[in-house]
Amino acid sequence: MASVNKVIIVGNLGKDPEMRSFPSGDQVANVTIATTDKWKDKQSGEMKEATEWHRVVFNGRLAEIVGQYLRKGSQVYVEGSLRTRKWTDQSGVEKYTTEIRADQMQMLGSRQGMGGPGAGGQDDGGGYEAPRQSAAPASRPPPPRQAPAPAAAPSRASSGFDDMDDDIPF
Repeated sequence: MASVNKVIIVGNLGKDPEMRSFPSGDQVANVTIATTDKWKDKQSGEMKEATEWHRVVFNGRLAEIVGQYLRKGSQVYVEGSLRTRKWTDQSGVEKYTTEIRADQMQMLGSRQGMGGPGAGGQDDGGGYEAPRQSAAPASRPPPPRQAPAPAAAPSRASSGFDDMDDDIPF
């Protein structure tokens, strides 16, 4: 029987990304992402919520993008797989950590506070998919941009969008 190890989360960063670089020049970004479930309690009728924290690891070019554009509070869509690592703490005790190894990331929400060139503008949802290991390394073409709005829609100048949307390198 085949098996699947696939994780999809949409949440907000709990703090700024922690960046590390290796002697080879490769980068790793570690983040914690909060997802919150909300529901109405059937017995009391009051609203309840539970927040789950997820450790997420980004590698290579995806880590560079995370370090450059994401900040505490940034909302992101992440796809990846679960990985459990074994490590030894300072007192010699073996410990285990389960984290999401991201292979795709989509920035959501506004750019405000994301460290990008535009602050306060609307987000076009720039995203990036990490290259597969079997794929040839090199530049990946940017994702297709949304087609312009039909002529009946208000003009860009009157819609409140700023021109910074065109400056994002995705």
